[in-house]
Amino acid sequence: MKTLKMLVLVLAITFSSVLSASTDSNENAKPIAITETVGELLKSPDFQLNKDVDAMVTIFINQDDEMVVLSVDTEIKSVENYIKSRLNYKKLSKEAIGYRKSFKIPVKIMQSN
Repeated sequence: MKTLKMLVLVLAITFSSVLSASTDSNENAKPIAITETVGELLKSPDFQLNKDVDAMVTIFINQDDEMVVLSVDTEIKSVENYIKSRLNYKKLSKEAIGYRKSFKIPVKIMQSN
């Protein structure tokens, strides 16, 4: 009886470790595709900055697969307006979106040279 209990315990541990070790690589790739798309859309700002600016952008994907900027957490109003104007209602591909409908994306805009 002890060996049967031990065998069941070993099988349960093995089964649970196999389940936890298997991950879906496509799910991990989705946020990267979104951040790459956002990075491309925010290239070449049309204003000068004296310092690097960090912002946290919250976006929502509507039924037409377009980004809607919900909030831009930054202290500089011109950066907020720039991000909103460049991202609002830009279409995303189905592959980039996946199943999630809202994202928080950190954005860093570097100072102008």
